Amino acid sequence: MDLEFRLPDGSLRRYPAGTPGRDIARDLPGASGALALLVDGEYLDLHSPARKGGALRPVLPGTEEGLEVVRHTAAHVMAQAVARLFGKDAVEFAIGPVIDEGFYYDFDIEHAFTPEDLPRIEEEMRRIVREDLPLSRSEVEGKDAARARLDASGKAEFKKEIVRDLPDGSVFSFYSQGEFTDLCRGPHVPSTGAVGEAFKLLSVAGAYWRGDEKRKMLQRIYATAFFRKEELDEWVRLKEEAKRRDHRVLGRELGLFKFPEASPGAAIWLPKGMICWRELERVIREKLDARGYVEVRTPVLLDSSVWKVTGHMDHYRENMYFLEKQEDRLFGMKPMNCPGSAMVFQEGLRSYRELPLRLAEFGLVHRNEKSGVLGGLTRVRSFVQDDAHVYCTPEQLEDELRDLVAFVREIYGLFGFADIRMYLATRPASSTGTDAMWRNAEEAIGSVLRASGAPFVMDPGGGAFYGPKIDFKVLDSIRREWQLATIQVDFSLPEKFDLDYVAQDGTRKRPVVIHRAILGSFERMFGILVEHFAGAFPLWLSPEQVRVVPVSEEKQADACRAAVAALRAAGL
Repeated sequence: MDLEFRLPDGSLRRYPAGTPGRDIARDLPGASGALALLVDGEYLDLHSPARKGGALRPVLPGTEEGLEVVRHTAAHVMAQAVARLFGKDAVEFAIGPVIDEGFYYDFDIEHAFTPEDLPRIEEEMRRIVREDLPLSRSEVEGKDAARARLDASGKAEFKKEIVRDLPDGSVFSFYSQGEFTDLCRGPHVPSTGAVGEAFKLLSVAGAYWRGDEKRKMLQRIYATAFFRKEELDEWVRLKEEAKRRDHRVLGRELGLFKFPEASPGAAIWLPKGMICWRELERVIREKLDARGYVEVRTPVLLDSSVWKVTGHMDHYRENMYFLEKQEDRLFGMKPMNCPGSAMVFQEGLRSYRELPLRLAEFGLVHRNEKSGVLGGLTRVRSFVQDDAHVYCTPEQLEDELRDLVAFVREIYGLFGFADIRMYLATRPASSTGTDAMWRNAEEAIGSVLRASGAPFVMDPGGGAFYGPKIDFKVLDSIRREWQLATIQVDFSLPEKFDLDYVAQDGTRKRPVVIHRAILGSFERMFGILVEHFAGAFPLWLSPEQVRVVPVSEEKQADACRAAVAALRAAGL
């Protein structure tokens, strides 16, 4: 059977099913030096047989896709180096995936890795790269064959567990380079030489197998790799700069906030920090007033019956805090503000004349995050969201979305975030709402984003089950990407809380709800801003805008006090 491929120039090529990627690349214009191929967005490395056709393009050096392939092979090179240095029989290999900005590999080994081991492993990796070992791929069909292959290679309990959890009849691939073989789905570069020497081992950490604290603790080595040494050096420089800007350190040095041991995942805001907080609140409130929002406040504690309606009792209970039962009632601390907003909408009979109704809330929420994921202000258990829920008719949806996109960009402009990236996340496989609802909402969001003139990226299937959304990410002053605002269309909340309004024709209709948080949370945004500005805030946000210093306290004290009073009266 032949497979049909569509090339970037629109032309078509046909190859027999099972043709190796290298043979296709050899015949592909512009694919000289390709590290792998992409078929309909999925990797086909040069070692693998083609099993489906589709849109075809080469993965070239210098591209993000190419770097992902290089880093994947670099993880195998690191594992091979560990086996050479510490003995193949002394180590069992778990997994070695590519992650943001690098890769890691998890090992089960008696030797306790230390930072002093990393240069030795790096040097052995360089030897393996210089050997330019060709990679080869082999396949076996079925779990029994995969387990037999693993048994023949030595102890491989972690790999066999991976095999066990995959569907019956799966095809399992193994990649080999020299004496090293690993169960892996790929993709990989043609040879170890293609990895290059612009890599660096970063740190050693403990990691539970499959992230389960009840399973075995493994040793993880984190690393990164680039195409050129200059790129690696710049990345290292930015990482050092990020350490210098760490908001946890600067927050303490500048007297903004601190993190008490008595309350992990929550900050104590000191007087100077509260000045910054209040300035953020003031600016957001002014913008809300100008856009016709009304502010509400809803309870932190809600009866468990509410969380049954929202689905949190079934799907999110372990991430919530509950009080001991009182008078046979169970109360949970809200992890989100949506139910309270819905209760506000339920207050009285709503008319189409009241819509759009824009309800804003600086809502305190609590989420029971695991201690291992807490991180200063950017990942906490107790935080305040600059939340809002817009209730509108379907006909008003596009105008409201347009205003919200402009609102987000206006606020981010205050902080100097010039590089704002937008993502349109569409309907997932499991969802609520009709096809027409989803189609209209996605078309409305797409129309708004296109009209904004700013580029955006499609995120197919990335929406929530209750509606599509726009995610906003920004690059800070040292080019780090942060996920911040979300604008979320929701078809589910009005159904769950039986929300309706009287339409112009006198019938009862469901409103559309738009959730949005621009800062995300005050805590997270402020942590990001501390690092973005390296503690040197713009004047309007600075906790100390002017300092009056007398040259002679005896002669100028009264004048200084008068100057301070005048400056305070001026709003400084």
